[in-house]
Amino acid sequence: MIGILIPVHNEEALLGACLKAALMAASHLGLLGEEVTVLVVLDSCSDGSAGIARGYPVQCLEAQARNVGQVRGIGARHLISQGARWISCTDADSRVAPDWLVAQLALGVDAVCGTVTVDTWGEAFGPAAQIRYHQGYEARDGHRHIHGANLGVSADAYVRAGGFEPLACHEDVQLVRDLESSGASIAWSHAPQVITSARLDARAQGGFGDYLKSLILAV
Repeated sequence: MIGILIPVHNEEALLGACLKAALMAASHLGLLGEEVTVLVVLDSCSDGSAGIARGYPVQCLEAQARNVGQVRGIGARHLISQGARWISCTDADSRVAPDWLVAQLALGVDAVCGTVTVDTWGEAFGPAAQIRYHQGYEARDGHRHIHGANLGVSADAYVRAGGFEPLACHEDVQLVRDLESSGASIAWSHAPQVITSARLDARAQGGFGDYLKSLILAV
């Protein structure tokens, strides 16, 4: 079984599109009928996220952590306990490509770090900010970006590395560092595609949204 892990905190505006994309990837013919479980971990949600998630054929867990590392860890442990051999992580403000899972698994490694494509740039992003982003981002194989929105890992390698640490931010980066230390094989690939939002109200302080904000504020 393959698990798709999605942490959620007040994502009612974007969650539906995220889940539709994840379920499409889960039904790709290239998976040869292997079971895929989509797991939504609802973290301290006070909006309509829970109702939206329960309208789709996905599993839901609830947490009161306000800590993305802890939430990803809860989800990963749950999926592994159900027999998942591979865990693919994305975010609720992102949309994975239909062949996302197939592209990750085809690389034949312990873990996959994929790239992201920013969705429509908002009015706050002038040409200068967009140029700064593209100058610093390597959308190619061999990149060194780490995104919780596009990360895959085998269950065995995940356990050997110690799993997600309960960090409020950069839990994905820490996991990859721990995977490297444990000797895991890692593909830094542009093949698994994910579109992510350009929103500035980041759910995790210090995360991708705050990075985008810094590009606007840069002189």
